[in-house]
Amino acid sequence: MKYYIIAGEASGDLHGSNLIKALKKEDPASDIRCWGGDLMKEAGGNLAKHYREMAFMGFLEVLLNLPTIFKNIRYCKKDITAFSPDVIIFIDFSGFNLRIAEWAKNNGYTTNYYISPQVWASRAGRVEKIKRNIDAMYVILPFETEFYAQHGMEVTFVGHPLLDAIADTPKP
Repeated sequence: MKYYIIAGEASGDLHGSNLIKALKKEDPASDIRCWGGDLMKEAGGNLAKHYREMAFMGFLEVLLNLPTIFKNIRYCKKDITAFSPDVIIFIDFSGFNLRIAEWAKNNGYTTNYYISPQVWASRAGRVEKIKRNIDAMYVILPFETEFYAQHGMEVTFVGHPLLDAIADTPKP
């Protein structure tokens, strides 16, 4: 299978690298193209864009970098089209990923979201956009299942990767 994974921050790079390792274990012949960082690349992803080229924080920094952001969106759409993945997997990074998800869904791609945007904390209105544009949502916090159910969306709870890693650590 061909996977296209988009993570735009250091935490997404970490989670994306673990996802790539799991995908490679289940599907050794998988072809994975990604936006992420060094960890995703080391895990076996073919890096299209490093998150350092696209992670802008704060209103002013985003405003000053709007031309770069729009250029990245255009490049991402072209790259997805050229790669022609079986599924696109979004990891958090909602400002960028929800724009790409809408385009992807309108163009017939299968869309999955791993690690939900924190719409429960703010911007609950984004749930409707997520429902329209995401085929499957995998959440890491237990209460997110109920939150999405209240909004008429079924999601799959997969556990928090960092909490699972801590739980698996041998105790002295």
